[in-house]
Amino acid sequence: MTTRKVSAHALDQARRRGVDEATLDRVADRPEQVVPVRPGREVRQSRIPSPQGTTYLVRVFVDIAGSEETVVTVYKTSKIAKYWRES
Repeated sequence: MTTRKVSAHALDQARRRGVDEATLDRVADRPEQVVPVRPGREVRQSRIPSPQGTTYLVRVFVDIAGSEETVVTVYKTSKIAKYWRES
């Protein structure tokens, strides 16, 4: 069983960048896409519609050590094409 914690830095960045905890959790748990960064770190990302009608990409950076995951930071961007990986 994998356990996940969210660092204080990630919570602070989520608040500052307008990403609510429910969205952070949803992307971390069920991302549309997972992009490896290096051994032990990956970016989990999903496209999220905003109430204003635009779509943002929410990117959650996760460190993985054994069965423990730590969310280290999160942000949202409108530059979906820059980060989205086509299969």
